[in-house]
Amino acid sequence: MLIRFKKSFEKIAMGLLSFMPAEKDLKQLQQTIKQYETENDWQLFLWKEGEDIVGAVGVVLKGEEIVEIQHISVNPSHRSQGIGKKMVTALTDFYKNKKVLSNNLTEPFFEKCHDKDKK
Repeated sequence: MLIRFKKSFEKIAMGLLSFMPAEKDLKQLQQTIKQYETENDWQLFLWKEGEDIVGAVGVVLKGEEIVEIQHISVNPSHRSQGIGKKMVTALTDFYKNKKVLSNNLTEPFFEKCHDKDKK
């Protein structure tokens, strides 16, 4: 289930985002979280399976029509279970009147999700 980020989930979100290669540095990670907290066009969502938060997906709203996935991460112990694909699908449903795209960092994963759709 896709849920919106809130301050009480900050440590969990930081842990999940730290799995992204560009977010390994603590200062960079703190800056990223601050952007999600303070900028209206930056939206962070968490993925909850049962009682556990196991994934994070962050987007930037680009104008009226485009949602760009900036970050997508799944806890390593929950990978290869389709959670990332579920997050992308839920995000696409949430922003059903917008086009959901990837950025350079999230493109390989985004493409992998769509390749599985074609099989």
